Amino acid sequence: MREVILCKYGELILKGANRATFESMLVKELRFRLQFCGNFAVSRSQSIIYIEPRDEDADMEAAAEAVSRVFGIVAYDRAASTENCTLEGICALAREYLPRFLRGKKTFKVEAKRSNKNFPYKSPEISAEVGGALLSACPYLRVNVHEPDVTVRVEVREGVAYVHAGQKKGAGGMPIGSSDRGMLLLSGGIDSPVAGYMMAKRGVKLEAIHFESFPYTSERAKQKVMELASLLTRYAGGLNLHVVSLTHIQEEIKRACNEEYFTILLRRYMMTIADRIAKQSGCGALITGESLGQVASQTMRAIGTTDAVAELPVLRPCIGLDKQEIVVTAQKIGTFETSIQPYEDCCTVFTPRHPKTRPELDKVIAEEQKLDFEALVEEAIATDTVERIKYLP
Repeated sequence: MREVILCKYGELILKGANRATFESMLVKELRFRLQFCGNFAVSRSQSIIYIEPRDEDADMEAAAEAVSRVFGIVAYDRAASTENCTLEGICALAREYLPRFLRGKKTFKVEAKRSNKNFPYKSPEISAEVGGALLSACPYLRVNVHEPDVTVRVEVREGVAYVHAGQKKGAGGMPIGSSDRGMLLLSGGIDSPVAGYMMAKRGVKLEAIHFESFPYTSERAKQKVMELASLLTRYAGGLNLHVVSLTHIQEEIKRACNEEYFTILLRRYMMTIADRIAKQSGCGALITGESLGQVASQTMRAIGTTDAVAELPVLRPCIGLDKQEIVVTAQKIGTFETSIQPYEDCCTVFTPRHPKTRPELDKVIAEEQKLDFEALVEEAIATDTVERIKYLP
Protein backbone atom coordinates (compact mmCIF):
# COMPACT_ATOMS: atom_id res chain seq x y z
CA MET A 1 0.00 0.00 0.00
CA ARG A 2 1.20 3.48 -0.86
CA GLU A 3 -0.42 6.65 0.45
CA VAL A 4 -0.81 9.56 -1.96
CA ILE A 5 -2.65 12.87 -2.23
CA LEU A 6 -4.95 13.18 -5.24
CA CYS A 7 -5.61 16.72 -6.48
CA LYS A 8 -8.28 17.68 -8.97
CA TYR A 9 -8.48 20.95 -10.84
CA GLY A 10 -11.50 22.66 -12.36
CA GLU A 11 -11.47 25.46 -14.89
CA LEU A 12 -7.96 24.60 -16.09
CA ILE A 13 -9.47 21.82 -18.18
CA LEU A 14 -11.25 24.51 -20.25
CA LYS A 15 -8.01 26.16 -21.38
CA GLY A 16 -7.80 24.28 -24.66
CA ALA A 17 -4.42 24.46 -26.36
CA ASN A 18 -2.98 26.42 -23.40
CA ARG A 19 -4.04 23.86 -20.82
CA ALA A 20 -0.59 22.26 -20.50
CA THR A 21 0.94 25.64 -19.65
CA PHE A 22 -1.53 26.19 -16.81
CA GLU A 23 -1.04 22.64 -15.54
CA SER A 24 2.74 23.11 -15.51
CA MET A 25 2.39 26.32 -13.49
CA LEU A 26 0.18 24.51 -10.98
CA VAL A 27 2.61 21.60 -10.63
CA LYS A 28 5.50 24.04 -10.18
CA GLU A 29 3.64 25.85 -7.39
CA LEU A 30 2.80 22.57 -5.67
CA ARG A 31 6.43 21.45 -5.79
CA PHE A 32 7.51 24.75 -4.24
CA ARG A 33 5.01 24.50 -1.38
CA LEU A 34 5.64 20.81 -0.70
CA GLN A 35 9.40 21.20 -0.27
CA PHE A 36 8.64 22.56 3.21
CA CYS A 37 6.78 19.33 4.08
CA GLY A 38 9.38 16.78 3.06
CA ASN A 39 10.44 14.95 -0.08
CA PHE A 40 7.48 14.47 -2.45
CA ALA A 41 7.06 13.49 -6.08
CA VAL A 42 4.46 15.47 -8.04
CA SER A 43 3.07 14.20 -11.35
CA ARG A 44 -0.09 14.60 -13.39
CA SER A 45 -2.25 12.35 -15.55
CA GLN A 46 -5.83 12.52 -16.83
CA SER A 47 -6.71 15.78 -15.02
CA ILE A 48 -5.39 14.44 -11.70
CA ILE A 49 -2.24 15.56 -9.91
CA TYR A 50 -0.59 12.84 -7.83
CA ILE A 51 1.53 13.72 -4.79
CA GLU A 52 3.55 10.81 -3.41
CA PRO A 53 6.00 10.80 -0.48
CA ARG A 54 9.48 9.63 -1.43
CA ASP A 55 10.50 8.63 2.07
CA GLU A 56 9.07 8.03 5.53
CA ASP A 57 10.02 11.50 6.76
CA ALA A 58 7.56 13.21 4.39
CA ASP A 59 4.77 14.82 6.43
CA MET A 60 1.44 13.90 4.81
CA GLU A 61 -0.58 16.04 7.25
CA ALA A 62 1.47 19.13 6.45
CA ALA A 63 1.36 18.33 2.74
CA ALA A 64 -2.43 18.09 2.74
CA GLU A 65 -2.63 21.42 4.60
CA ALA A 66 -0.31 23.05 2.06
CA VAL A 67 -2.32 21.66 -0.86
CA SER A 68 -5.53 23.11 0.63
CA ARG A 69 -4.17 26.63 0.07
CA VAL A 70 -2.86 26.22 -3.49
CA PHE A 71 -4.99 28.09 -6.02
CA GLY A 72 -6.00 25.96 -8.99
CA ILE A 73 -6.91 22.90 -6.91
CA VAL A 74 -10.68 22.46 -6.55
CA ALA A 75 -10.63 19.20 -4.54
CA TYR A 76 -8.07 16.95 -2.90
CA ASP A 77 -7.91 13.90 -0.70
CA ARG A 78 -5.49 11.50 0.87
CA ALA A 79 -5.75 8.12 -0.78
CA ALA A 80 -4.11 4.70 -0.80
CA SER A 81 -3.07 2.87 -3.94
CA THR A 82 -2.43 -0.75 -4.79
CA GLU A 83 -0.82 -2.33 -7.82
CA ASN A 84 -2.68 -5.56 -6.99
CA CYS A 85 -5.37 -4.32 -9.34
CA THR A 86 -7.92 -7.08 -8.75
CA LEU A 87 -11.30 -6.75 -7.13
CA GLU A 88 -10.01 -8.75 -4.17
CA GLY A 89 -6.96 -6.50 -3.87
CA ILE A 90 -9.10 -3.35 -3.95
CA CYS A 91 -11.43 -4.70 -1.26
CA ALA A 92 -8.47 -5.65 0.93
CA LEU A 93 -7.01 -2.17 0.50
CA ALA A 94 -10.34 -0.57 1.47
CA ARG A 95 -10.60 -2.71 4.62
CA GLU A 96 -7.02 -1.84 5.64
CA TYR A 97 -6.88 1.87 4.82
CA LEU A 98 -10.32 3.44 5.11
CA PRO A 99 -11.65 2.63 8.63
CA ARG A 100 -9.61 5.45 10.24
CA PHE A 101 -11.37 7.96 7.96
CA LEU A 102 -14.80 6.51 8.78
CA ARG A 103 -14.65 6.76 12.56
CA GLY A 104 -17.49 8.89 13.89
CA LYS A 105 -19.51 8.46 10.69
CA LYS A 106 -22.84 6.65 10.60
CA THR A 107 -23.59 6.28 6.91
CA PHE A 108 -21.62 5.97 3.71
CA LYS A 109 -21.82 5.11 0.05
CA VAL A 110 -19.23 3.95 -2.50
CA GLU A 111 -18.69 5.55 -5.89
CA ALA A 112 -16.43 3.71 -8.34
CA LYS A 113 -14.84 5.04 -11.50
CA ARG A 114 -13.35 2.59 -13.97
CA SER A 115 -10.98 4.46 -16.30
CA ASN A 116 -9.41 1.14 -17.26
CA LYS A 117 -12.17 -0.40 -19.37
CA ASN A 118 -10.29 -3.71 -19.48
CA PHE A 119 -10.96 -4.21 -15.79
CA PRO A 120 -13.38 -7.17 -15.68
CA TYR A 121 -15.92 -5.59 -13.31
CA LYS A 122 -18.16 -2.61 -13.99
CA SER A 123 -18.45 0.38 -11.65
CA PRO A 124 -21.67 -0.74 -9.87
CA GLU A 125 -20.13 -4.14 -9.17
CA ILE A 126 -16.97 -2.54 -7.76
CA SER A 127 -19.06 -0.26 -5.55
CA ALA A 128 -21.10 -3.16 -4.20
CA GLU A 129 -18.08 -5.34 -3.38
CA VAL A 130 -16.11 -2.51 -1.72
CA GLY A 131 -19.23 -1.51 0.23
CA GLY A 132 -19.59 -5.06 1.51
CA ALA A 133 -15.92 -5.14 2.53
CA LEU A 134 -16.31 -1.92 4.51
CA LEU A 135 -19.47 -3.12 6.24
CA SER A 136 -17.60 -6.18 7.45
CA ALA A 137 -14.69 -4.03 8.68
CA CYS A 138 -16.90 -1.28 10.18
CA PRO A 139 -20.15 -2.90 11.39
CA TYR A 140 -21.31 0.39 12.91
CA LEU A 141 -21.79 1.84 9.41
CA ARG A 142 -24.93 1.78 7.30
CA VAL A 143 -25.30 2.41 3.57
CA ASN A 144 -27.13 5.58 2.50
CA VAL A 145 -26.84 6.30 -1.21
CA HIS A 146 -28.83 9.55 -1.04
CA GLU A 147 -27.37 11.56 1.86
CA PRO A 148 -24.33 9.73 3.24
CA ASP A 149 -22.08 11.17 5.93
CA VAL A 150 -19.10 10.25 3.77
CA THR A 151 -18.57 9.12 0.19
CA VAL A 152 -15.91 6.48 -0.43
CA ARG A 153 -14.36 6.68 -3.88
CA VAL A 154 -12.62 3.94 -5.86
CA GLU A 155 -10.68 4.80 -9.00
CA VAL A 156 -9.41 2.00 -11.21
CA ARG A 157 -6.75 3.06 -13.69
CA GLU A 158 -4.20 1.24 -15.82
CA GLY A 159 -2.27 -1.03 -13.47
CA VAL A 160 -3.26 0.76 -10.27
CA ALA A 161 -6.33 1.42 -8.11
CA TYR A 162 -6.98 4.16 -5.54
CA VAL A 163 -9.37 4.26 -2.59
CA HIS A 164 -10.18 7.38 -0.58
CA ALA A 165 -12.92 8.89 1.54
CA GLY A 166 -14.21 12.36 2.31
CA GLN A 167 -12.93 14.46 -0.56
CA LYS A 168 -12.06 17.96 0.65
CA LYS A 169 -12.71 21.25 -1.09
CA GLY A 170 -9.61 22.98 -2.43
CA ALA A 171 -8.85 26.70 -2.75
CA GLY A 172 -10.17 26.85 -6.32
CA GLY A 173 -9.21 29.64 -8.69
CA MET A 174 -6.24 29.78 -11.04
CA PRO A 175 -2.54 28.98 -10.50
CA ILE A 176 -0.44 31.84 -9.14
CA GLY A 177 1.24 33.75 -11.96
CA SER A 178 -1.19 32.64 -14.67
CA SER A 179 -2.82 36.12 -14.76
CA ASP A 180 0.23 38.43 -14.75
CA ARG A 181 1.41 40.52 -11.78
CA GLY A 182 -0.46 43.10 -9.72
CA MET A 183 0.57 45.73 -7.16
CA LEU A 184 -1.57 45.54 -4.01
CA LEU A 185 -1.97 48.75 -1.98
CA LEU A 186 -1.64 47.10 1.42
CA SER A 187 -2.78 49.10 4.43
CA GLY A 188 -3.06 47.80 7.97
CA GLY A 189 -6.82 47.34 7.67
CA ILE A 190 -9.17 44.44 7.03
CA ASP A 191 -10.00 45.04 3.38
CA SER A 192 -6.72 45.17 1.46
CA PRO A 193 -5.42 41.71 2.49
CA VAL A 194 -8.78 40.28 1.39
CA ALA A 195 -8.44 42.06 -1.95
CA GLY A 196 -4.95 40.58 -2.37
CA TYR A 197 -6.25 37.10 -1.57
CA MET A 198 -9.11 37.45 -4.06
CA MET A 199 -6.85 38.53 -6.92
CA ALA A 200 -4.25 35.88 -6.11
CA LYS A 201 -7.10 33.37 -6.40
CA ARG A 202 -7.56 34.56 -9.97
CA GLY A 203 -3.92 33.79 -10.72
CA VAL A 204 -2.35 37.21 -10.07
CA LYS A 205 1.21 37.15 -8.72
CA LEU A 206 1.26 39.82 -6.01
CA GLU A 207 3.63 42.59 -5.16
CA ALA A 208 2.54 44.99 -2.44
CA ILE A 209 3.12 48.61 -1.51
CA HIS A 210 2.58 50.15 1.92
CA PHE A 211 2.60 53.86 2.71
CA GLU A 212 3.92 54.91 6.10
CA SER A 213 3.94 58.29 7.85
CA PHE A 214 6.73 58.04 10.39
CA PRO A 215 6.85 59.55 13.03
CA TYR A 216 3.05 59.99 12.91
CA THR A 217 2.72 56.24 12.49
CA SER A 218 4.81 53.87 14.58
CA GLU A 219 7.31 51.19 13.65
CA ARG A 220 4.79 48.73 15.12
CA ALA A 221 2.27 49.81 12.47
CA LYS A 222 4.78 48.86 9.79
CA GLN A 223 5.45 45.51 11.48
CA LYS A 224 1.70 44.86 11.49
CA VAL A 225 1.60 45.29 7.71
CA MET A 226 4.60 42.98 7.30
CA GLU A 227 2.72 40.37 9.34
CA LEU A 228 -0.31 40.75 7.07
CA ALA A 229 1.92 40.34 4.00
CA SER A 230 3.43 37.23 5.56
CA LEU A 231 -0.02 35.74 6.21
CA LEU A 232 -0.99 36.43 2.60
CA THR A 233 1.96 34.38 1.36
CA ARG A 234 0.28 31.21 2.65
CA TYR A 235 -2.04 31.60 -0.33
CA ALA A 236 -0.20 33.95 -2.69
CA GLY A 237 3.39 32.72 -2.27
CA GLY A 238 6.33 34.99 -1.47
CA LEU A 239 6.08 38.64 -2.42
CA ASN A 240 7.97 41.93 -2.42
CA LEU A 241 6.64 44.61 -0.05
CA HIS A 242 7.50 48.18 -1.03
CA VAL A 243 7.43 50.67 1.86
CA VAL A 244 7.15 54.35 0.90
CA SER A 245 7.10 57.40 3.17
CA LEU A 246 4.23 59.88 2.74
CA THR A 247 5.18 62.09 5.69
CA HIS A 248 6.38 65.10 3.71
CA ILE A 249 3.45 64.90 1.28
CA GLN A 250 0.94 64.88 4.14
CA GLU A 251 2.65 67.79 5.84
CA GLU A 252 2.62 69.78 2.61
CA ILE A 253 -1.06 69.02 1.96
CA LYS A 254 -1.92 70.16 5.46
CA ARG A 255 0.15 73.33 5.06
CA ALA A 256 -1.17 74.45 1.69
CA CYS A 257 -4.56 72.90 0.94
CA ASN A 258 -8.19 73.11 2.01
CA GLU A 259 -8.81 70.56 4.78
CA GLU A 260 -11.83 68.93 3.16
CA TYR A 261 -9.61 67.83 0.26
CA PHE A 262 -6.88 66.22 2.41
CA THR A 263 -8.02 62.64 1.89
CA ILE A 264 -8.70 62.82 -1.83
CA LEU A 265 -5.41 64.61 -2.50
CA LEU A 266 -3.47 62.07 -0.47
CA ARG A 267 -5.09 59.19 -2.33
CA ARG A 268 -4.18 60.74 -5.67
CA TYR A 269 -0.56 60.89 -4.54
CA MET A 270 -0.72 57.28 -3.36
CA MET A 271 -2.23 56.12 -6.64
CA THR A 272 0.38 57.96 -8.68
CA ILE A 273 3.29 56.57 -6.65
CA ALA A 274 1.87 53.04 -6.68
CA ASP A 275 1.28 53.27 -10.44
CA ARG A 276 4.87 54.23 -11.17
CA ILE A 277 6.45 51.68 -8.84
CA ALA A 278 4.12 49.01 -10.22
CA LYS A 279 5.25 49.69 -13.77
CA GLN A 280 8.89 49.62 -12.69
CA SER A 281 8.18 46.22 -11.06
CA GLY A 282 6.54 44.73 -14.15
CA CYS A 283 2.98 44.79 -12.80
CA GLY A 284 0.00 45.05 -15.10
CA ALA A 285 -2.53 46.49 -12.62
CA LEU A 286 -3.06 48.07 -9.23
CA ILE A 287 -5.20 46.31 -6.60
CA THR A 288 -7.06 48.06 -3.78
CA GLY A 289 -9.44 46.93 -1.04
CA GLU A 290 -12.05 49.62 -1.63
CA SER A 291 -15.73 48.80 -1.14
CA LEU A 292 -18.21 51.21 -2.71
CA GLY A 293 -19.63 53.66 -0.19
CA GLN A 294 -17.81 52.20 2.82
CA VAL A 295 -16.01 55.47 3.68
CA ALA A 296 -15.90 59.00 2.28
CA SER A 297 -13.00 58.28 -0.09
CA GLN A 298 -14.84 55.29 -1.57
CA THR A 299 -17.81 57.01 -3.15
CA MET A 300 -18.17 56.58 -6.88
CA ARG A 301 -17.04 60.13 -7.61
CA ALA A 302 -14.09 59.95 -5.20
CA ILE A 303 -12.93 56.70 -6.78
CA GLY A 304 -13.16 58.28 -10.22
CA THR A 305 -11.09 61.23 -9.04
CA THR A 306 -8.29 59.01 -7.74
CA ASP A 307 -8.37 56.73 -10.78
CA ALA A 308 -7.79 59.74 -13.02
CA VAL A 309 -4.08 59.80 -12.11
CA ALA A 310 -3.44 56.08 -12.68
CA GLU A 311 -2.25 54.76 -16.02
CA LEU A 312 -2.57 51.10 -15.08
CA PRO A 313 -6.01 49.54 -14.57
CA VAL A 314 -7.18 49.52 -10.95
CA LEU A 315 -8.75 46.25 -9.77
CA ARG A 316 -11.15 46.38 -6.81
CA PRO A 317 -12.34 42.85 -6.02
CA CYS A 318 -14.13 43.96 -2.83
CA ILE A 319 -16.07 46.76 -4.52
CA GLY A 320 -19.49 45.07 -4.20
CA LEU A 321 -18.99 43.40 -0.82
CA ASP A 322 -20.31 44.74 2.46
CA LYS A 323 -18.12 44.90 5.55
CA GLN A 324 -19.37 41.65 7.05
CA GLU A 325 -18.64 39.73 3.86
CA ILE A 326 -15.10 41.10 3.87
CA VAL A 327 -14.68 40.23 7.56
CA VAL A 328 -15.79 36.64 6.93
CA THR A 329 -13.13 36.23 4.24
CA ALA A 330 -10.47 37.87 6.45
CA GLN A 331 -11.28 35.37 9.19
CA LYS A 332 -11.13 32.50 6.73
CA ILE A 333 -7.64 33.42 5.48
CA GLY A 334 -6.32 34.27 8.96
CA THR A 335 -5.65 38.01 8.56
CA PHE A 336 -8.54 39.41 10.63
CA GLU A 337 -6.96 39.26 14.09
CA THR A 338 -3.83 41.03 12.84
CA SER A 339 -5.82 43.63 10.90
CA ILE A 340 -7.78 44.76 13.97
CA GLN A 341 -4.67 45.44 16.04
CA PRO A 342 -4.92 49.13 17.07
CA TYR A 343 -2.06 50.65 15.07
CA GLU A 344 -2.85 53.59 12.78
CA ASP A 345 -2.00 53.68 9.08
CA CYS A 346 -1.17 56.73 7.00
CA CYS A 347 -4.78 57.27 5.91
CA THR A 348 -5.90 57.95 9.50
CA VAL A 349 -3.28 60.66 9.99
CA PHE A 350 -4.49 64.24 9.31
CA THR A 351 -8.04 62.95 8.69
CA PRO A 352 -10.30 65.92 7.87
CA ARG A 353 -13.36 66.54 9.99
CA HIS A 354 -15.60 66.85 6.92
CA PRO A 355 -14.01 65.12 3.90
CA LYS A 356 -15.35 65.68 0.41
CA THR A 357 -17.56 62.77 -0.61
CA ARG A 358 -18.51 64.13 -4.06
CA PRO A 359 -15.31 65.85 -5.21
CA GLU A 360 -15.23 67.70 -8.51
CA LEU A 361 -12.10 66.91 -10.48
CA ASP A 362 -11.36 70.49 -11.56
CA LYS A 363 -11.51 71.71 -7.95
CA VAL A 364 -9.30 68.85 -6.78
CA ILE A 365 -6.75 69.71 -9.45
CA ALA A 366 -6.90 73.38 -8.39
CA GLU A 367 -6.03 72.35 -4.83
CA GLU A 368 -3.30 70.05 -6.12
CA GLN A 369 -1.70 72.90 -8.03
CA LYS A 370 -0.89 74.60 -4.74
CA LEU A 371 1.82 71.94 -4.40
CA ASP A 372 4.74 70.80 -6.57
CA PHE A 373 3.04 67.50 -7.36
CA GLU A 374 5.79 65.97 -9.47
CA ALA A 375 8.60 66.86 -7.09
CA LEU A 376 6.73 65.41 -4.11
CA VAL A 377 5.99 62.20 -6.01
CA GLU A 378 9.63 61.74 -7.02
CA GLU A 379 10.79 62.49 -3.46
CA ALA A 380 8.43 59.82 -2.09
CA ILE A 381 9.47 57.23 -4.68
CA ALA A 382 13.09 57.80 -3.64
CA THR A 383 12.17 56.55 -0.14
CA ASP A 384 10.98 53.20 -1.50
CA THR A 385 12.52 50.28 0.35
CA VAL A 386 11.73 46.67 -0.57
CA GLU A 387 11.16 43.96 2.01
CA ARG A 388 11.20 40.40 0.67
CA ILE A 389 8.36 38.56 2.41
CA LYS A 390 9.09 34.85 2.22
CA TYR A 391 6.44 32.18 1.86
CA LEU A 392 5.00 31.16 5.22
CA PRO A 393 4.41 27.37 5.18
